[in-house]
Amino acid sequence: MKRWLLFGICLLAAHATRAQDLIVRRDSVRQEGRVFEIRPDEVRYKRVSNPDGPVYVVPVAQIAYIRYANGEVERFARPELPPDSPERGGASAGSIGQPAGTAPQPDRPGPGVQEPQDAERTYAVGDYYDRDGVQGIVCMVSEEGRSGLVISLDQTSLAWCRDRNAGYVTGADSKADGALNMEALARFIEREGLAWEDFPAFDWCRSKGEGWYLPAVDEWLQIGFNYNGGTRMSKRRGDRNRFNDALTAHGGRKMDRMAYYFSSTESSAAKAFLSHLALDPPYVVELPKHSHWLVRAVHRF
Repeated sequence: MKRWLLFGICLLAAHATRAQDLIVRRDSVRQEGRVFEIRPDEVRYKRVSNPDGPVYVVPVAQIAYIRYANGEVERFARPELPPDSPERGGASAGSIGQPAGTAPQPDRPGPGVQEPQDAERTYAVGDYYDRDGVQGIVCMVSEEGRSGLVISLDQTSLAWCRDRNAGYVTGADSKADGALNMEALARFIEREGLAWEDFPAFDWCRSKGEGWYLPAVDEWLQIGFNYNGGTRMSKRRGDRNRFNDALTAHGGRKMDRMAYYFSSTESSAAKAFLSHLALDPPYVVELPKHSHWLVRAVHRF
C-alpha cells in the first residue's frame, strides 16, 4: 500500500513538473512556460525550468492562442494597430510598420561613402547619417525615407539607475517613445532632488547632446526587426552585416545581437524592460534596474 502511495505521489509530482502553458504566436513560434498575467497589450510568463528567473513579455498582437496546462485554449483576435506600431511584428527594413518587402529601397551610398547634404536626401535602414552634428546609422525610417531614427555609433554597459535609486517609480513608463521617458525622468529628478548621474544609462545618452535619448522598449523591438532585414523568421545575415559594416566604417562598434540592451521603459520600481537583436524569442524581458546591460542612444531626424 505504501509503495503504491509513494508511486502515486511521484506520478503527480512528475505531471506537475511537465504541466505548462503553450503560447503560440502568429508567426508559428511556440513558447512554453507558466503564464501568470495577461494584460490588454501583453502576456507575461516565466519559464518552467527557471520559476525564480526573469519575467518574459510577449505582445498580445503577436499571439494567436494560448493552450493552458489544463487543456483550455484561449484565442486572441488580431488587434487593429496603427500603421507605425512595432508590434505588427514584420516591418520592412526600409520602413516603419510596413509588411516586409513592400517599401521601396532608395539608392544609397556604400558604408564608407560620405552622404550628400541635400534636404531632399532619402534614407534606408543601414545608411550612415551625418547632418547638423548628429551622426549615426539609420535604424528606423518613414515610408518616404526623409524622417526616422538614427542609432549611436558607439555603445556602453551601464545600469538603468544606481542601487540606491532602484526602488523608485520614476514615471518613465512609455513603451512607444523614449523621448517621453527622458522627459518624465527629468521631472522626477527635479522633484526628488536627484541628479542625472543617479541614472547612468540615461545620463550617457543625454551627454551626447540635445535630442539623444534611450530608446523605449517598442522602439527597441522595431530596431531589432529592422536590423534583421525586416523579419526574425529567417536568417538574413546580409542585412545585419550591412548595418554593422556601416557602423565600423564610421568608427563605430558593431551591434551585439546576443546580449540585452536596456530600454528607457520601466516595468516596476525595481525593474526595467530590455530587448535583444537575435532571432529567437522572447524579445523582451524584465531585469533589475541596477544591473549592467548594453546601452545605445537614438536621435530623431
